[in-house]
Amino acid sequence: MPTDCISYQTSGYFSKLMQDYLDQKPELKPLYNHFPTLENFEKQIAEKAANFDNNNRIPLVETLKKQYQNIEISDLTKQNIELLGLQNTYTITTGHQLNLFSGPLYFLYKIISTINLTKELKLKYPTNNFVPIYWMATEDHDFEEINYFNFKGKKFRWNKESTGPVGRLSTEGLAEFFEIYSKELGSSTNANVLKKLFEEAYLKHENLADATRFLANSLFSAYGLVILDADDANLKQAFIPYIKEELLEQTSFKAVQETIDQLKDYTVQVNPREINLFYIEDDLRERIIFENDKYFVNNTKISFSKDEILVLLESNPEKFSPNVIMRPLYQEIILPNLCYIGGGGEIAYWLELKSFFEAVNINFPMLLVRNSVLLSTEKQAQKADKLNLTWADLFTKPAELINTITHKLSAFPIDLTPQKEALEKQFEYLYELAEQTDKSFTGAVKAQEVKQKKGLDNLEKRLLKAQKRKLDNELQRVADLQFELFPNQSLQERHTNFSEFYLEKGEQLVPLLLQKLKPLEMNFNIITI
Repeated sequence: MPTDCISYQTSGYFSKLMQDYLDQKPELKPLYNHFPTLENFEKQIAEKAANFDNNNRIPLVETLKKQYQNIEISDLTKQNIELLGLQNTYTITTGHQLNLFSGPLYFLYKIISTINLTKELKLKYPTNNFVPIYWMATEDHDFEEINYFNFKGKKFRWNKESTGPVGRLSTEGLAEFFEIYSKELGSSTNANVLKKLFEEAYLKHENLADATRFLANSLFSAYGLVILDADDANLKQAFIPYIKEELLEQTSFKAVQETIDQLKDYTVQVNPREINLFYIEDDLRERIIFENDKYFVNNTKISFSKDEILVLLESNPEKFSPNVIMRPLYQEIILPNLCYIGGGGEIAYWLELKSFFEAVNINFPMLLVRNSVLLSTEKQAQKADKLNLTWADLFTKPAELINTITHKLSAFPIDLTPQKEALEKQFEYLYELAEQTDKSFTGAVKAQEVKQKKGLDNLEKRLLKAQKRKLDNELQRVADLQFELFPNQSLQERHTNFSEFYLEKGEQLVPLLLQKLKPLEMNFNIITI
């Protein structure tokens, strides 16, 4: 069975919007800048060079050095941080929530796509430098989305109260969680590596941002990954004019709403608010609302006049946090970024933003769908071969797969189409006969036709059902294999934690993925490990 790939469009797991984007449908062209090809990066580099404020490189490098001061990093990461101070250095960025112990597998695929693209760009454009950035979503406050991961069919959840930005959340209380998880890991060499990694990340760092930085750095520092926490007063200085415009003009709402109107044939990913900013401090992150000439912080008694909030913005920009609409703009202002790499849902909401970027005169990045991967063990691949299954078969919905395999394994055709065609011919003759006699006979012919066609349909269904019972053992093996590869009928990469595969491959896992994944090919990869 070839361990190859299938297209995103035929995988059955991508929205119509993403399929049309990947097919470069003309009606979507106004919603993005350049489609991500190696050749198109030449235009993107020129546009970013003309549009980016190189003064923003200074606080970027200063902030990164400060954030990395208590962590051991590779020479390549250290070099990449320094390179960000040069005008011929550009970034490729991915972002991700601070999921506990990285969350689902696609955390790895996002970062690996980013690293591999910078390598390809360096070969194509050697006079420039390209730095892979992992933007930590430290200002998010939806803790319920990130406080768990799945391992070997079990959900491990960190039960803790959290109301503010997750990056500032204390890791206190994770020792008990670690004890339960470590028992499940076992005592193999690879299990002990995972235990040490979890312990050093989460039990030796005070907050979730520091813990996640340590974890990502441990996995990817050797490849030059630079990890950024943008919840920083120094970085937000450059964002002040755009926050001010958002407060006073609500530019993002107007521009994005117009784009949403153009996307009426698709499912809209996010809807803008009139003000797309939060007020943030300590354990508080709440929406800013403008009513009756005053600015209110939702669910609190905090309020400001226009003059008061603008004074606060100038003195404490760190108290203003962008939401999903404003965050991409913040990213593109502080980073010399060429391309954002994300999942289908992320790219879908980025496609809503180009008109907003144009309204504030900021270059819009290229948008690349991250690599998607199905990891299969050798044993699972052998099972698929024995069952005569293709990868395309396994990507189909369970009911459809069982029907397909029943037809494939049956010793005789279950499809009664020849009988239905013969019946059609018989009734053609009867209709001709009815025309030559009493036309009331036509009604009787029609009724008999409906009855007999329905009878054949029912026989076909009963025949399929009977064959399913007869082939029950083989079909159960098919269903079991599909469930292993697509847990809970969802993509493995959206469900399973990397530790499950690290137990098998150990430190070879990340290099194997780096070798196999080609970000610009935009295919769903099937990799046997």
